[in-house]
Amino acid sequence: MTDTSLFTDFLANLAISNVSDISTRYRNITQRLNRDFWGSESESAHSWQIGSYGRRTAIDGVSDLDMVFEIQKEDYDRYRSSKGNGPSIMLQEVRSSLLKRYPSSDVRADGQVVGVKLGGYRIEVLPAFPDADGNFIHGDTNDGGGWKITRPRPEMAAVHALNAETGGCLQDVCRMLRAWKNQVGVGIGGLLIDTLAYNFFEAHPEHHDAAVSDYPTLLVTLFTWLAGLPEQDYWLAPGSRDRVKCKGKFQGKAQKAARRCQEAVDAEGDEARSAVWRKVFGRPFPKVEAVRKAALPGVDDREEFIEDQVPVDIRHDITLECEIKAENILESLLSAKRRNRQRVPKGRHLRFFVAASTIPGPYTVKWKVRNRGPEAERLNMLRGQIEDDKGNTRQRLETADFDGDHYVEVYALQDGVCVARDRIPVPI
Repeated sequence: MTDTSLFTDFLANLAISNVSDISTRYRNITQRLNRDFWGSESESAHSWQIGSYGRRTAIDGVSDLDMVFEIQKEDYDRYRSSKGNGPSIMLQEVRSSLLKRYPSSDVRADGQVVGVKLGGYRIEVLPAFPDADGNFIHGDTNDGGGWKITRPRPEMAAVHALNAETGGCLQDVCRMLRAWKNQVGVGIGGLLIDTLAYNFFEAHPEHHDAAVSDYPTLLVTLFTWLAGLPEQDYWLAPGSRDRVKCKGKFQGKAQKAARRCQEAVDAEGDEARSAVWRKVFGRPFPKVEAVRKAALPGVDDREEFIEDQVPVDIRHDITLECEIKAENILESLLSAKRRNRQRVPKGRHLRFFVAASTIPGPYTVKWKVRNRGPEAERLNMLRGQIEDDKGNTRQRLETADFDGDHYVEVYALQDGVCVARDRIPVPI
């Protein structure tokens, strides 16, 4: 397969597959709110799709969808003049309206929005009043209630304009970066991804005319550029110039991605190139397989993938570590072994645990232990099933049983969505 066909198929795999269902949900929510706040049956008036879906940079499996619903001036004045928490009163009225349409769904007010959980995704409704500049004034229930301004229109306009100038490359890159952050566990938000991609094309006009066949070398340049960015607390969003917070560090994983992209460019053969690209972007990237050697008799490979079980939308960071013990005496941490390029001796007891995370609020974890190598195949112990965390301890006990370059992955779940992940190699 050519690079053009590989990346064309890759981008097709990233396309949102349930657009019709999402559009129906948007219309139903809009109509319900219009009935109660405007006395109208319209399915489109007073409503705007914003966020990654509105910027057209979302990918399949998107778990959070955003919309603005315009409130009338008289309602806005009533909320502003309320003696209590005006934003809270507004959100509760919006919630009551939506419960008429979705009485059995999880509908909750949270800070600035009312979220409706619908199957595998959540639509967050931001009730707001448009100001003279076309921006939106919205409430915030925190700290007794207050009012803020959001500027999604100039952000969407800026992204759409540069995307047209680059012949669609900007939105393609935004989608590919989402696949990358979900694959390797980079805890950054969608607006920051789009901001960084926008800044990249602003800084590299030579890529404005890139064709799909040019994407491999473009990605080498992109990830090298990302790796060289300074660590800072925020960037300025395109169009609005509002601050976009950066909650996690992405430069180290971008540097690793740049090396792998160059490895894919240099690889010979479709199968080799595809295998490296899949390390960068995960399962959405097409898998090319040559005629494979026959599996050993009795080998039963039942590997599972988190993407097949829950939506994956990485928003936070989680760090996995492992203690190595010999007869209950702590010998080393796995990270120290790896830094020194040492393998774990057979027979050691291993305790994998969550060492750190940036996830706010409660979350649960799932584990995957994957064995590799001839000995694992001979013993039919490849494993790879995804398992719940026993006792909610956020730790897992294993033993170094046989040689191979194995790995363990941890997945953090909130509201049925994988919001963070990490992998630690286990060389034995």
